[in-house]
Amino acid sequence: MRLLHTSDWHLGRAFHRVNMLGAQTEFIGHLVTTVRERAVDAVVVAGDVYDRAVPPLAAVELFDDALHRLADLGVPTVMISGNHDSARRLGVGAGLIDRAGIHLRTEPSAVATPVVLADAHGDVAFYGLPYLEPALVKDEFGVDKAGHEAVLSAAMDRVRADLATRPPGTRSVVLAHAFVTGGQASDSERDITVGGVAAVPAGVFDGVDYAALGHLHGCQTITERVRYSGSPLAYSFSEAGHRKSMWLVDLGADGSVTAERVDCPVPRPLARLRGALDDLLADPALARHEEAWVEATLTDPVRPADPMARLTERFPHTLSLVFAPERAPDDPEVSYARRLAGRSDQQIGEDFVAHVRGAGPDEQEAAVLREAFDAVRADDAVREVAR
Repeated sequence: MRLLHTSDWHLGRAFHRVNMLGAQTEFIGHLVTTVRERAVDAVVVAGDVYDRAVPPLAAVELFDDALHRLADLGVPTVMISGNHDSARRLGVGAGLIDRAGIHLRTEPSAVATPVVLADAHGDVAFYGLPYLEPALVKDEFGVDKAGHEAVLSAAMDRVRADLATRPPGTRSVVLAHAFVTGGQASDSERDITVGGVAAVPAGVFDGVDYAALGHLHGCQTITERVRYSGSPLAYSFSEAGHRKSMWLVDLGADGSVTAERVDCPVPRPLARLRGALDDLLADPALARHEEAWVEATLTDPVRPADPMARLTERFPHTLSLVFAPERAPDDPEVSYARRLAGRSDQQIGEDFVAHVRGAGPDEQEAAVLREAFDAVRADDAVREVAR
């Protein structure tokens, strides 16, 4: 069976205030063409269909168009909700849509109820694990501690239990939206850290033939059977080095996996430039970036006059301007943002405690801070789901 694995469409998202709807429309057309021309048997979409719980109307219309085009091909599609989606909203009408071959899996309680498709070699069971917010689903899965590994492990135990009741030789595919150990993150993914831990081990998915993952925006191979497709478009300059693609996966009669990357259309390349303003404007080697979307980091010791206007004369698609004068890290003139760069909320909170009282928090106090950050993040998730 040939699968097309994609995820993280983020319909409705902009790129530094640039409307991406046209590029997202082009991607949907590319996906449909790939399904038709590459004889795809099933499409799997591993979450974050939308960029937010209540997407703009244009994004909903594009999603509707995508579903109609996929249904018209007669190729089944299995789709889960991600941490950016409202599972309840995305799942509205799932029972009716199911009849058209579009299988939406948004309910945590249904993780062990697969979509069963068949080819010449027998059945393939597709299990959809929507994004499992630990604080919201720990009771459903009967786990004592609200953590990603605990709830995903419990969900996979249900999957393996159901798979054990299937006829011998039944192959299996799991769709999941999670941060798996070994994956490389980028700036455009929403933090899902709980208890100081965001990642779960790849071994959680042992026992199935293929795990189609979503959440991380870079296309990645965790193991031969556990892969991220990544987002089809770049949504931050941290993705400048990404090759945006989908996985074309052939699932053999014996459950063996072979995978090929299918490149996605690139609306405009990304470039991250760094240096003094005059150097960026004069360097002939940068000519290849003149039509790219540009993030420019200026290292001038004194902020130059009209930097954006001067940059856009040469790089008309400059979208982001960062000032980072070359100073020692302990220089008092180093910006607050630079001092916080790369630090988690927990680390910033602990630094604040140390600054106020002259010593950082002890182990018990650090745990209290962690619980507070987790509670706020969980409350945000509850509020977004309820919208």
